[in-house]
Amino acid sequence: MTPSTTVEYASSAPERIPNARYPRLPPHALLPDGSPDYLRLILTSKVYEIVKETPLVYCPNLSTRLGNQIWLKREDLQEVFSFKIRGAYNFMASLSEEERWKGVVTCSAGNHAQGVALSGSRLGIPCTIVMPKATPSIKVRNVSRLGAKVVLFGQDFDEAKAECARLAQAHGLVFVPPYDDPLVIAGQGTVGLEVLKQYVKRIGSPNTKVIGGETVDGDAMERSLQKGERVTLSEVGLFSDGTAVKIVGEEPFRICKELLDGVVKVDTDELCAAIKDIFEETRSITEPAGALALAAVKRYIVDNQLVGAEKKFVAVISGANMNFDRLRFVAERAELGEGREALLSVEIPERPGSFVALHDMIHPRATTEFVYRYHHHERAQIFLSFQLETTARTREVSEVIAALEHQDMKAVDISDDEMAKTHARYMIGGCTEVPNERLFRFEFPERPDALRRFLKGLHVGWNISLFHYRNHGADIGKVLAGIQVPLEEREQFEKYLQNLGYPYVEETENQVYKKFLRG
Repeated sequence: MTPSTTVEYASSAPERIPNARYPRLPPHALLPDGSPDYLRLILTSKVYEIVKETPLVYCPNLSTRLGNQIWLKREDLQEVFSFKIRGAYNFMASLSEEERWKGVVTCSAGNHAQGVALSGSRLGIPCTIVMPKATPSIKVRNVSRLGAKVVLFGQDFDEAKAECARLAQAHGLVFVPPYDDPLVIAGQGTVGLEVLKQYVKRIGSPNTKVIGGETVDGDAMERSLQKGERVTLSEVGLFSDGTAVKIVGEEPFRICKELLDGVVKVDTDELCAAIKDIFEETRSITEPAGALALAAVKRYIVDNQLVGAEKKFVAVISGANMNFDRLRFVAERAELGEGREALLSVEIPERPGSFVALHDMIHPRATTEFVYRYHHHERAQIFLSFQLETTARTREVSEVIAALEHQDMKAVDISDDEMAKTHARYMIGGCTEVPNERLFRFEFPERPDALRRFLKGLHVGWNISLFHYRNHGADIGKVLAGIQVPLEEREQFEKYLQNLGYPYVEETENQVYKKFLRG
């Protein structure tokens, strides 16, 4: 049986059964223990009424660099640039005539919204998509052009979800879940069926493993698997917004607990590097979540010392919700994520000839950034970045640092310092001692009242002594703020931070701050 084969097992109004957990599944789609028979559900999925089988593409450049065969499952070639159309259509195609007539509703600002909208246009089902007010206009336009009604509601996703639930209840609309539903999962599972067929046919492997990928600041699944129950994250990073969930779905967790062979976590820089890799291999640009699988493949190879092992890896790439302005940030961070660039804080003697001596240690490597200002001290602080010559990043950087030590120059690798990469490199140029100053790195939601809320809550005695904001074309703003807080008001200030509700990291003890931004 090929993935393009559709086997009908139920009418458009599927038989209802007294199973509260899976009310839409017919009896023969359940295993003896009452759980969904996903193999049957995938083989009988209706997705090929709308989607096409996407190709499995070999990556010659990545494969050569990593010493393994790297293949990309090109779900970005779907009409809505994402595999999410599969799950949305499979669910909506199972609705009864009455349910179709009333319409559906969902809450999404990304690929699921477009999948629901396109499915609705093909099936003749009215669709309402609820999005937060701050949703970028490109996402709103993409959904509207597919014929869905967009409702902009609330300041964040939680408020939009509440309005979605209210609309479903008030108007009798069916809610189309983005992931926590057997029919949706089965629709997405057709990707795996295609990979299996293409994988066995082209590159074959009897010992296939399935590895999950998550971000280091959005690892709800790995934490849940470790604990044996679903864990709710207090905060979640939003760069990979397509995977930014605080708690995983009940059904996906059950499946992953049974079938997943492991989880690999990657950071923002590695995501940016993977976006660049995909562009260089395919000339397509994916959103961060769409490049997560490839970033995880690369991390898995490195962590397990598999460079040159000649194994075969397949990564599903998907999603094109990338604002053009965000590409600036991706380009800046891709080299760090690939391990091709190093960022150093270097202390050198404040005397003639020191700059030349420092450059001699770096040459012939290409210097990508060099920042310095005279501070009237015997020692000067340099903010430096340069291109690496080898793929052995740790060893090469250690050798450079050791060589600098011999020249009476003390260097520290700050390539993993988020404050340095996001803010400090754009601010260096003088510093002074500020009494009672505390430094914080915030994530502000990109909406008009975000800064005002921050400022209005500040006590009149808490002076802002440093402030840096830089737009990266994302749904969040990165802010570095210095605030003078008297010692006797620390407790009141902590309550302010808690009530503000913005994710933050205190950087008062950060070495880059101490050397470059504070005297």
